[in-house]
Amino acid sequence: MMIEIDGAHSGIRFSACHFIPGHEKCSKLHGHSYIVRARLEGDINEEGMIMDFVGIKRSLKTIAEEMDHKTLLPRNSDNVRVVRNEKEVEVTTCNKRYVFPKEDVVILDIDITTAEEMSRLMAKKLLSSIKFPKNVKKLWVGLDEERGQTAWYYESL
Repeated sequence: MMIEIDGAHSGIRFSACHFIPGHEKCSKLHGHSYIVRARLEGDINEEGMIMDFVGIKRSLKTIAEEMDHKTLLPRNSDNVRVVRNEKEVEVTTCNKRYVFPKEDVVILDIDITTAEEMSRLMAKKLLSSIKFPKNVKKLWVGLDEERGQTAWYYESL
């Protein structure tokens, strides 16, 4: 059995900009209106459900709000150098230099800011913030970068 949270209808979305070093088109700073999705696979419990939607939706909204209207940068990239001070974040990559106000940036614990890596990060954050019951067997987190383009990451529990 499976349940799904569709962020398009549940208001779990965010707008942000990023770049992908070395990519022909996406190495330029650009933005998306992202939609977050989640699926849980598992057995129905004694209450007749896999799990209550409320806690999952709340956690996903918190994750999305942290990235909303921000510039997303990778912490662990060999191709992106990020230097922070009290007021600014300086980024150098592929012979480009950007300087952003510190409050406009989120540095993510990933190698590259693709939808694939961000969906993995979101799943890991969800797993650390929610205690899933034993009947839940698999967690999927999807991130729509554009309508019709969703990257999915899953963890078996």
